[in-house]
Amino acid sequence: MTLLEAVVVMFCLFIMVAMLLPALGAAASKRSKIGCMKQLKEMGLGFRVWEGDNHDKYPMSVSATNGGAMELAARGNAEAIFQAMSNTLSNPKILVCPADKSRWPVPNFSFPLTSKNISYFINVNASEANPQDFLCGDDNFEVHGVRVKSGLLEISATNPVVWSHDRHGFSVNVALADGSVQGVNNLGLKDWLRSTNFPAMRLAIP
Repeated sequence: MTLLEAVVVMFCLFIMVAMLLPALGAAASKRSKIGCMKQLKEMGLGFRVWEGDNHDKYPMSVSATNGGAMELAARGNAEAIFQAMSNTLSNPKILVCPADKSRWPVPNFSFPLTSKNISYFINVNASEANPQDFLCGDDNFEVHGVRVKSGLLEISATNPVVWSHDRHGFSVNVALADGSVQGVNNLGLKDWLRSTNFPAMRLAIP
C-alpha cells in the first residue's frame, strides 16, 4: 500500500466515524431517557405504596414524628423526603438519572442522602386527589440561563423557569400522581402551569 492509498483509507475511516458518532450519541440519549422513565415509574410506585400505609398522604404531608418529612419538605429538602421513603424504594440508585453526570448514587439507604445523590425534584403540594399533579421529575431547571439552587422553588405560569438542555434535551421526564410517567418539554410545562388550580407549584430541589 502506497502512502497515498494509506491516506485515502484513513480519510474514509474518519468520514465513517464522523457519520456514526451522531447516531451513537442519539442511541445513548434514548437509552438514558428510557432508563430515567423507568426509575420515575418505580419512584411513583414507591410514593403510592407509602401513602397507602399512611392514610393516603405522601411523606410531604406527614410530620417527621410520624415517619414523614413535612417540616423539612416545607423548606425544600428533597433528601429528607426520599429518606423517609427508604422502605418503599427498592434502591437509592434509582434516584440518579442515567443522563445526570454530576450526581452519583449511594450504595444503600444506610448512607445519608445528599443533593449529590438525587437528580429529581419533588412537588411538595402533590396529592393523589389531583391525579394530574406533577409528583417528581428531572430537576435540571434554570432561570434566565442560571441553574436553580437546592431548596424550595416556587414556579407558576408567569415564572421564566425552564428545563435546561443538558440532560434529555429540552424534553424531560415527570411522574404524575396517577402513577404515570410522561415526557414534558418547556412549552408543555407552561401549559400545565396555566391549567393547574394552584397559583404556584412548590418544588423541593435537591
